[in-house]
Amino acid sequence: MTVPTLTTKPIAGGVERTKGGEVDLAFRTRGSGPVVVMLHGTSASHAVWEPVAQALVHEATTVAVDQRGHGRSDKPSAGYAAAEFADDVVTVLDAIGAETAVVAGHSLGARNAWAAAARHPDRISGIVCVDYTPWVEPEVLDVLQVRVAAGDREFADLASVRAYLQERYPLLPADAVDRRSEWGYRTTASGAWRPLADPGAMQQLIDGFRDPHEREFRAVAVPARHIRGANSAIVRDAAWAAAVAARPQDAWRIVPGADHYVAEEAPAIVAEQIRLVLATVR
Repeated sequence: MTVPTLTTKPIAGGVERTKGGEVDLAFRTRGSGPVVVMLHGTSASHAVWEPVAQALVHEATTVAVDQRGHGRSDKPSAGYAAAEFADDVVTVLDAIGAETAVVAGHSLGARNAWAAAARHPDRISGIVCVDYTPWVEPEVLDVLQVRVAAGDREFADLASVRAYLQERYPLLPADAVDRRSEWGYRTTASGAWRPLADPGAMQQLIDGFRDPHEREFRAVAVPARHIRGANSAIVRDAAWAAAVAARPQDAWRIVPGADHYVAEEAPAIVAEQIRLVLATVR
C-alpha cells in the first residue's frame, strides 16, 4: 500500500488532507513539539478541538482530524468499525511523518483512541479519553441513534444552524456553536444548509458502538487518562464505575458542571490532562 503524503495545498482554512490512502482524511495541524492526534465525536468535526489545540500550541503539535464519514474527509459507503477508525490514526501519522503520538478522543473519538492504542501499540504512546467507556448502556445508544438521525436535515441559513445547535447543546459557549456551524455544515445547490457528516456513516458507526470493545479497552498498555462530565447523559454513573474498576491504574477526572461535551465546555481541563500524559511519555 502506498504511504500517504500531505497534499500540497490546504483545502480550506488551513486544513489539509492525506493523499494515497484507501480513505483520505482532512486534518488541521497547530503548534510544535510532540504529536497529539485529536479525534472528535459522532457528527462533529476537527474544529471542536480548537480551544484545546490553542492551549497547547507552544507545547505540542496538535493534529485535529475529521474522522472518516465526517467533515472534509472521505465518506466511504462502508468501513465504520473501530478497527478502521483506529487504522486511520496511523494513516495520519504516516502522512505527517510522525512515528508516535498521544491520542485524545471525545466520545466516538475516545473509543477510537483506546482501539488505536490496543491495535497499534508501537505508534500510540498515550491516550486521553473524554466521556466514553465500553459500558455505555444500549438504551443510551438507542437515544443517540435517534438524535443523530434527526439532525440530518436542511436548514434555511447559517443562523438557523446555530439556533439548532445551541438548543441541542445548551452548555456550549457561543464560540463553540459557531465552530460547529461553520465547519460541520455546507450549502446545497438550493442554498439550504446540511450537515457534512454522512447520514449512512453516522448510523453505521453508532451500530458499531453496540460492540463495546471491552477487550481492547483492557488491553491498552500506555498511559491513559479519562475525563467525564458530571452531568453527562452518555456516560452514566454505572458506565463510569465499571471503567474505573476495569482500569484502576489509569487517572480518572470528573468535571463539575459539564455534560458530555467536555472538550468544548472545559477545554483548559482537557488540555491539562493531555499535558499530564505528555509528561509521562517524553
